[in-house]
Amino acid sequence: MQYHRTMQVHRSTTIPVEVGGVVIGGGAPVVVQSMTDTDTANAAATADQCRALADAGAELVRITVNSADAARAVPEIRRRLSDSGPPLPLIGDFHFNGHVLLAEHPECAEALDKYRINPGNVGEGRRRDPNLAAICAIARDRGKAIRVGGNTGSLDRRRLTEAMAANAATAKPLPSSEVLGQLAVDSVLVSVEAAVNEDLPRERIIVSCKTSSPTELVSISRRLAASTRQPLHLGLTEAGMGTRGLVRSAAVMGILLADGIGDTIRVSVTPRPGGDRTEEVTAARELLQSLGLRAFSPTITACPGCGRTGGDLHRRLADLVERRIERRVPEWKAAHPGAEELTVAVMGCVVNGPGESRNADIGISLPGPGEAPRCPVYVEAEQVTTLSGDAEELAERFIGLVDDYVAKRWG
Repeated sequence: MQYHRTMQVHRSTTIPVEVGGVVIGGGAPVVVQSMTDTDTANAAATADQCRALADAGAELVRITVNSADAARAVPEIRRRLSDSGPPLPLIGDFHFNGHVLLAEHPECAEALDKYRINPGNVGEGRRRDPNLAAICAIARDRGKAIRVGGNTGSLDRRRLTEAMAANAATAKPLPSSEVLGQLAVDSVLVSVEAAVNEDLPRERIIVSCKTSSPTELVSISRRLAASTRQPLHLGLTEAGMGTRGLVRSAAVMGILLADGIGDTIRVSVTPRPGGDRTEEVTAARELLQSLGLRAFSPTITACPGCGRTGGDLHRRLADLVERRIERRVPEWKAAHPGAEELTVAVMGCVVNGPGESRNADIGISLPGPGEAPRCPVYVEAEQVTTLSGDAEELAERFIGLVDDYVAKRWG
């Protein structure tokens, strides 16, 4: 039997930007990032959440820096992260007073790997340009990257008023959403050129335009991607809570990523009270893996069940297999690099079971009502054995076969 390896690779013509050792753009894999919701002035709580997000798979973590107390806490957060595990690139999220905080707290400016700024919140009127120039100069002198992140909900009020008035005066005014989107894109592009004029290299600039409307985000992101070679961050802002937020984010980012747009992503899900902040990281990784852009852990497909499956054996087996494989993943990654590309199928009856099991690297097809009480196992489309027993017995023997397969294929 010949073992094979297939994996799609994300391709991009954007400029590569390095952030704390992580490359964004330039054909690098799409990077997963997240953001804390702690009070940044509480260094211990913020560092703990940063590490939890990193342990869940976030490759970049952003923290709010909105006050002098928060800025003073950043170096301590960095020290705690350095002491608690592998290096983690840290992004400072600045609005309104970033030029002041970065100048007055040089240790904060040095501890961060990237500064996130919003052109609409840097300053209004005459203050905007010098404030933006000050942030870019600090990034330039300290060798830091920036993200110029426009948002349709926080555009420069003067420019917005002028744009809306000009649109209203035309013979066929555009919908206000189109005016907002175009203004957000233009604001980002103008700010990028302003940063370059401050001698900040293009190799240190990432861009994004966000909105809470999925359809508008597709339009805005396509327009931005067509207008610049800077790497693009994707995210549906204020996506929503729970399933709604996950589905809305996946719908819009799936479209863009499938089109080759996007170099780093965040799924901005509102956690339920007492919920887990790391849920958004898991969702982002699952999205990238579903599109074949990254492989983080084995993919386990399972029969959803219907009247033909009968009982819950297939559900119990799928649950046992998934949990046992999850426990093995760290060991497999260390001993068998590439095993994260494994595909496993746990199917429930003769209708699709044998075919879906053959399509996976390794799969098992359970019997439905009226079928013989035997479970054929397929490895790379060939039936290799037949198992029987209850869920625990089947899981134990099937996982043993999976272990053997992983050792042979990625040994």
